[in-house]
Amino acid sequence: MIRDLSLTLRSLLDDPALASAYPELAAAQVVFDRPAESFNPAQTTLNLFLYDIRENLELRSSEPLLERHSGQAIIHPPPLRVACAYLVTAWPVGGTELPLQEHRLLSQTLQVLARYPTIPAAFLQGQLLGQQPPLPMLAAQADGLKDPADFWTAIGNKLRPSITLTATLAMERFATITEPLAITGQVDLGERMNATGEDLKPATRQVLLRVAGRVTDARGLPVAHARVTLLRTGIETVTDAAGRYSLTVPEAGTHDLRVQAGATQITTSITVPVTAGHHYDVQL
Repeated sequence: MIRDLSLTLRSLLDDPALASAYPELAAAQVVFDRPAESFNPAQTTLNLFLYDIRENLELRSSEPLLERHSGQAIIHPPPLRVACAYLVTAWPVGGTELPLQEHRLLSQTLQVLARYPTIPAAFLQGQLLGQQPPLPMLAAQADGLKDPADFWTAIGNKLRPSITLTATLAMERFATITEPLAITGQVDLGERMNATGEDLKPATRQVLLRVAGRVTDARGLPVAHARVTLLRTGIETVTDAAGRYSLTVPEAGTHDLRVQAGATQITTSITVPVTAGHHYDVQL
């Protein structure tokens, strides 16, 4: 996955759309080598050296991500948010005034990186494709490489200008969990048989059932703001942006629903509670 992040950054910096505005950057090759004394590229090169990998504590979360699909709840445990720090250096080859070429290449690189607070989905590679949440990216931050001189001494090379770049990816720690959606809720009301028990006096017991479903169109897309009415009681509700609704029904059994969205209206029946494999979803 970290390899895919490096390939993603290369894809971003190799974007053909940059050629007219940033010709030097477009002409440079992007590599991921250790910039030791032996590093001596044969052509102009932009080097992204991965020097640090650690958890991004600011983005740590304990909240799982929940998806609803075909009557199932897909639970994604919170991922490990991993910050990968790169040292970006420019290595021009040929021509005159190599330091100024180096400065220009670094300047163009920083201009491109500073465009994106998160990495655009179009550049994502491998396992990062479709990853949520988007991958945050920070360039040239004050809390980057703490002591550049010590770093360059440690790898056996001379001090040179650099940009620190940090991108954070989400790494799954546990497998996703798939469970049936709880689409029927039951609440028992009444007077207790005694102060410490939970049993209710039969004469006072009242059962409230609440059902939840989704309204979609013929293409399977959610229908927001559809009006759903339980015809027996006249109770009605309106679907949310994801097409979801919930209603209270007076008792178990078969109930008729009227669903209206704009000029489209249908009447359908639901059975409460549903049996395994069934649901309260309605298609207009």
